[in-house]
Amino acid sequence: MKGIYSIEEEVITGFERIADNFPEKVALIYLGEKFTYSYLRDLIYRFATALYDLGVRDNDKVMIYIPNCPQWLIAYFAIQKIGAVPVPTSPIYTPYEISYQLNDCGAETVICQDTNFGYVDEVFPRTPLKRAIVTNLVDLLPRWKKTIGWIFDRVPRGVVQKGEKVYLFNDLIRKYSPALPAVDINPREHLAYILYTGGTTGVPKGVPGSHSGMVSYIRDYYQVIEGHVSEGNDIFLLVNPLFHIMAKGMFMGVALTLGNPTVIMPMPNVDAILEAIQRYKVTMLLGVPTLYRMILENERLDMYNLSPLKYCWSGGDVLPEEVFNRFKELTGRSIFQVYGSTEVGHLSLSHMDEEPAPKSLGFPFSTRKVRIVDPDTLLEVPRGEVGELLVTSEFIMNYWNKPEETVDSFVELDATRWYKMGDFVRMNEKGELEYVDRRADVIKHKGFRVSASEIEAILQDHEAVIGACVVGVADAKVGERIKAIVVLKEDARGVGASELIAWCRERLAAYKIPQYIEFRDMLPKSKVGKLLRREIRDEERRRQA
Repeated sequence: MKGIYSIEEEVITGFERIADNFPEKVALIYLGEKFTYSYLRDLIYRFATALYDLGVRDNDKVMIYIPNCPQWLIAYFAIQKIGAVPVPTSPIYTPYEISYQLNDCGAETVICQDTNFGYVDEVFPRTPLKRAIVTNLVDLLPRWKKTIGWIFDRVPRGVVQKGEKVYLFNDLIRKYSPALPAVDINPREHLAYILYTGGTTGVPKGVPGSHSGMVSYIRDYYQVIEGHVSEGNDIFLLVNPLFHIMAKGMFMGVALTLGNPTVIMPMPNVDAILEAIQRYKVTMLLGVPTLYRMILENERLDMYNLSPLKYCWSGGDVLPEEVFNRFKELTGRSIFQVYGSTEVGHLSLSHMDEEPAPKSLGFPFSTRKVRIVDPDTLLEVPRGEVGELLVTSEFIMNYWNKPEETVDSFVELDATRWYKMGDFVRMNEKGELEYVDRRADVIKHKGFRVSASEIEAILQDHEAVIGACVVGVADAKVGERIKAIVVLKEDARGVGASELIAWCRERLAAYKIPQYIEFRDMLPKSKVGKLLRREIRDEERRRQA
């Protein structure tokens, strides 16, 4: 494809190339407003200059704590442009969760929404934070649109306590001109981001990625979509959150760096999604299986014209065959698969000239090597047999500040370092990966990968709890519901499920909260005292059967 990157370029380079060649081309459509490449570049450079003037320097970490909106992209590229490292995180995380991440990565700057500024203000004294930059979802919209939104109470607004450490996004981009400082960046070595993932030891782990590492899988996308996705004539609908590796990678790979406009949505609302497809003639859609099911079950589905859709992708969980078939019957379009993880980036994608199978994970990218092994012996299994998936590439990095977790998650085989995906798969005769099962400590809820042990650790912090086991219970609508089995201390009195759920709600994002809590006298353990979570999962499966 014409806009293809070199592996030695920074992530922003593909965007800048389009801005140079087609400055007035539309890059983003947000709440009805169109943002051209040249306008966005100007805002990125202004914000980068502001950050530098505020004291942000090379390799400094900057947390992005806002939902999908133009400010997210502006912040992400501006941080990278001055050699700093963006740390995107979920805008619904609690003070407990962001406090941990801020301390772990050492971020001194956070870009937040006014509606979650209260959480930032709360954690200031116990984190390295020196400054907060606050924005609102409608900051970059025309004044008349803002006014209508506020009059009809359609725009969420939060209270911001102004002070010497608090800056407003709009004030900064008005104050500064796009006069960038000179920063030397080595794309192979310089970090382009740190993303946090749920950890098997009960705490999230920071996953760093270099510019070359991210560019590598954007280039892989180009190879698969060439001859199908155009350069400038398709329209992408971005619903999935940009703090997730899947959305960020596909947004860059099929839209932003190819000149294809993106309709960006701050939050997933099914009617708004269907209206956007119809209004903007969206040709490309990325979603999780839950989103496709919600579309199919929408009561007003027949009111919308979905005929513009050409390419649809699903990731984050296994796509049920029933959803695959119903969606194809509705639209005439197959849903292609995308697969990867925070640790390895994007790993595989369905070929677009073949009918994808619902349980397919697609074909591995050229920059990623895979091996399917017996989890006990780590010996490679014959093709067609089930084993644990290992992945390697030259761009995989250690966890941030987590040497023990790095040792647990990586393995050395034949002088090569492999990441253990924890998913059990087989490879068919065509070389396509097929999903079979997942590691016992990862729960797929509404498209999110939820760490069972993170929730267990929170429950066990409660003074009345002596042990906890968290598992996923299969559910057609959300993938898996979260269930906790809890053992209380002998002298615990009056502690019930509602108290423990409230305890979790104060410390975890909403999608991580257990839906059920069951109390038992003991949990199954191995001879060395390790929790046998898979036994509980198997027990739940037998109950359902």
